[in-house]
Amino acid sequence: MCMATPILICDDSSFARKQIARTLPGSLSESVSFATNGEEALKIIRSGKADLMFLDLNMPILDGYEVLQQIRKGDLQTMVIVVSGDIQPEAYKRVMSLGALEFIKKPVSKEQVAEVLSRFGIEVDSSSVQKKIEVSTDSWDCYRELANVAMGQAADLLARLLGVFIKMPVPKVKLIRSEDLKSTFELIDKQDKMSAVCQGFIGSGIAGEAILIFNQSSFTDIADLMSYEGKLNEVVELELLMDIGSVMIGAFLKGIANQLEVNFSQGSPVVVSKHCKMSNTLAQEKPNWKQSLAIEMRCSIEKRNIKCNILLLFTEDSLKPLNNIMSILAE
Repeated sequence: MCMATPILICDDSSFARKQIARTLPGSLSESVSFATNGEEALKIIRSGKADLMFLDLNMPILDGYEVLQQIRKGDLQTMVIVVSGDIQPEAYKRVMSLGALEFIKKPVSKEQVAEVLSRFGIEVDSSSVQKKIEVSTDSWDCYRELANVAMGQAADLLARLLGVFIKMPVPKVKLIRSEDLKSTFELIDKQDKMSAVCQGFIGSGIAGEAILIFNQSSFTDIADLMSYEGKLNEVVELELLMDIGSVMIGAFLKGIANQLEVNFSQGSPVVVSKHCKMSNTLAQEKPNWKQSLAIEMRCSIEKRNIKCNILLLFTEDSLKPLNNIMSILAE
């Protein structure tokens, strides 16, 4: 490939776009375009400015799967390397069947990119100095990408354990006031068809609560996935929630901790039910909840009536050490 090979990086996260751009060999950094969603990416491809594209999967408007489908349908001339936090076996299988060259899990490294390019005969000039590529980002975007990668790892663990495919949307990040947080807890406590598993965590000056909320999910489906063949009753349902909650929350927190390079000590998981209210559970912890950083991810299990939200709440005292880490990651 020539020095001016047009490269496209498509990812809704500016942090991820910046990270991928930094992995490019010097000779491939001369002509780089960016897209924040699949629709933008297709326009750039059709304009002839994307001989090679690095493509994310979980994006708004058009996701990565839909982009690959449109490329195949329109016989568009571009090579695609998928770079995603969703590392489930089924995700890999689907993108490869849609024509992707390769699938690289986030966070990506220069060595991974170089190896894939070499394997597919994409020539680069190793002596060429990388052109400086400016991509502005902020701490909110870093938090979203942090959650996206962590959720991908949690989904992969659950997918391999249960033989399912978990649909992952784009995470939401915001600061939430104490009165709004209280209203959220009270709402969950009042919902008969809503169940939740809570688990506290603390480490390196960072503390909070991870909450896995099941909204109108089928306990029959959950029991089937967990290979439980006995009769369902309230006690069994609580045990099933505890089991699936421990696996998912544990994997999610591990993914967060690994990226922050901290170690979290985790409390015992607590199932919120009509006998145990979430507001009372968190009140016993007595953390500083005046203002909290909230990361929310909605996910569902394909072909099953199982839908859940993962809500990660960081205490107000955690904001300073968290933002310090985010500023370093965003440099």
